[in-house]
Amino acid sequence: MSPVDVRRLAAGTLMPGFVGTTAPDWLLDAFDDGLAAVCLFGTNLVSWDQLAALCTQLRRRSPHALLSVDEEGGDVTRLHYLAGSNQPGNAVLGRIDDVHVTAAAASAIGMELAAFGINLNLAPDADVNSADENPVIGVRSFGADPVHAARHTVAWVEGLQLAGVAACAKHFPGHGDTHDDSHLALPRVKAPLQTLLERELLPFKAAAMAGVGSIMTSHIVVEALDPANPATFSPIVLQDILRGQLGFKGAVITDALDMVGASGVIGIPAAAVRALAAGADLLCIGSETTARQYQDVLEGVVAAVAEGTLPLARLQDAAARTAKLAGDFPAHSGAAVNSSAAIPAAAEIRSTFDLSATADTWLADPSPAAVVQLETQANFAVGTVPWGPAATGGTVPQESLNPGQKVALVGRGLDADHPVWALAQALRSAGHNTITVECGWPRGGADIVSYGASLAVSTALMELLL
Repeated sequence: MSPVDVRRLAAGTLMPGFVGTTAPDWLLDAFDDGLAAVCLFGTNLVSWDQLAALCTQLRRRSPHALLSVDEEGGDVTRLHYLAGSNQPGNAVLGRIDDVHVTAAAASAIGMELAAFGINLNLAPDADVNSADENPVIGVRSFGADPVHAARHTVAWVEGLQLAGVAACAKHFPGHGDTHDDSHLALPRVKAPLQTLLERELLPFKAAAMAGVGSIMTSHIVVEALDPANPATFSPIVLQDILRGQLGFKGAVITDALDMVGASGVIGIPAAAVRALAAGADLLCIGSETTARQYQDVLEGVVAAVAEGTLPLARLQDAAARTAKLAGDFPAHSGAAVNSSAAIPAAAEIRSTFDLSATADTWLADPSPAAVVQLETQANFAVGTVPWGPAATGGTVPQESLNPGQKVALVGRGLDADHPVWALAQALRSAGHNTITVECGWPRGGADIVSYGASLAVSTALMELLL
């Protein structure tokens, strides 16, 4: 095979992001040379009209490529990056526990994406959130019970793919029992093999049996499966387990290779080669890929084939699986849809909240309430999406509180060191009837837990508080 043909095959396994609100020339030229996919992020969005123009620009250059986003609904959103998601997110859907509601939510998301010509959604999150202090999964998960998470993962996959958009169950083989963020470090899962079989792998097995179009790898070391390699670089995890034991036939997509857990030591080009050699088919390069970075990755893959460190047959297989995914889910476009009918009602969302006896007493107090939100930095997957009651415009600064006014203090990730606890004590000492509200996964101590911070959840929360 000629070097040109190998280079085209290599391009058929890559999915870069880019900086800006219009497609750069290097990206459009890469489509002409076989680029398989592009991933859009919240930073590529300033309005839906602009997004529609961007997607049209990309589709005109490459009608058959994969155009992807991370649109989980809930806290992780790209289409609704500017205001917050109109969907409650997985944790709330899991607590509603109606697979028809879950499927409808996913289908509504799929119809929104399809209207822009987006045909691959890097969702749902199929992780079982078994570690309350998990810094990167939390409310992105359907819950801590594996059978429960598997049922809702299947419903979400089927709902999305019914709308003509490929689903991607993530983060294989399971990121729910981690205490580190793989954007910033290389997490390790120490659970025994039997636990992994009964917990982490169950939702992914169910998704594979349901015909999910793709599954995303995680940059974590699962010691009972492969103590030496992160899952993204592990033939044991990707070939022996995912392909062999779980029988997955679709495309294997990597999580972003610019994350520290993947490339922090070896660099993105080397990470790309290792992932392909291990069994990955489509490589997510990162949200701010430059022309130089893209060329470095492309040249690194081509060189690895020439040197024999990446078998040509493996590259051909990866490109073929990626092309099949694009063929199975061709892009469609049309008018943006109104998905409000598929969004759980505010009362249904509120029914999933946890309330302490203190919260019940606070809510029964007829005094006027004020909501104060403490800004809490989100993980990289969430980004800078408006969240919590502040996204509704209903919060006030602490300095504007009236004497004796009752207060709801809102935050997320309320661990023992969070400043919410000291502020709550200070407000109580000053005569304010004060409760604490957790908009994330509960870690203990909060009076109300909403299991999400999306606009949909926050609107329901504000109706409860005020």
